Amino acid sequence: MDHGNSVSVAEAKSHLSEILDRVEAGEEVVITRRGKAVARLKPERQRSSIGTDFEKLRELRNSMPMATVSAGELIRQMRDEERY
Repeated sequence: MDHGNSVSVAEAKSHLSEILDRVEAGEEVVITRRGKAVARLKPERQRSSIGTDFEKLRELRNSMPMATVSAGELIRQMRDEERY
């Protein structure tokens, strides 16, 4: 199997698990058909290991003004004003 950053469709079919291991390790792999790139496999973005700061979310929510109309009324107004 080619160890560059591109592989043919045939190689991808034969070595999918190995290619996915490479992608999981952070490598981007291009799949080619007749020498032309047709797909790009890249690692999924990693989630932050930092947890959600619920206190900051509470502070943000408390700093926001209260709604003066219901959600349904707001949607009706937007629809009537064609702002959707």
